[in-house]
Amino acid sequence: MKVVIIKYNAGNILSVDYALRRLGIDPEITGDHDTIRSADRVVFPGVGEASTTMNYLRKHRLNDLIPSLKQPVLGICLGMQLMCRHSSENNVDCIGIFDEEVLRLDPSTGLKVPHMGWNDITGLNSILLDRDLEGKFVYFNHSYYVTLGSHTVATCDYTVPFSAAMHKDNFYATQFHPEKSGTVGARILQNFIEKC
Repeated sequence: MKVVIIKYNAGNILSVDYALRRLGIDPEITGDHDTIRSADRVVFPGVGEASTTMNYLRKHRLNDLIPSLKQPVLGICLGMQLMCRHSSENNVDCIGIFDEEVLRLDPSTGLKVPHMGWNDITGLNSILLDRDLEGKFVYFNHSYYVTLGSHTVATCDYTVPFSAAMHKDNFYATQFHPEKSGTVGARILQNFIEKC
């Protein structure tokens, strides 16, 4: 199986690469359109700032390529946020696969922002997320969140309830980092490779 990790100006690409290699996958890291189109699975990871990253995606026409893909695509963290319609992080329009909004977590609740560390996910409703992972803990590191909506397939609560995972057609996404979420995250990545 050919698995591609989209290369762009965002962090955590190597940690995703290592996590897939631990599962016996030999992924290719690339920004080449033809190589991405020819993959069996595509991972769109990300750690960074939304508007700068969207500018890079537009410059390299990845903003047009990603929503046109027909194979299963997994967005992670910033990757998930950029798959939404709009981000309040420097007020930028995003790719628009999901219609949900990206908003800033509210520190006035007394909880620290960014949301960094382990938290549980609930309301699981996707082949990406086995039902017995309900209530399991995964690793988060984010200051912005995706609102709840019709594409939400898992939720988490930190300052507000938000989308921990999303699914629409061949597009899957997690706000948490499966590549840093131990055995639970490894199982989710395995599901993406084998079931999605």
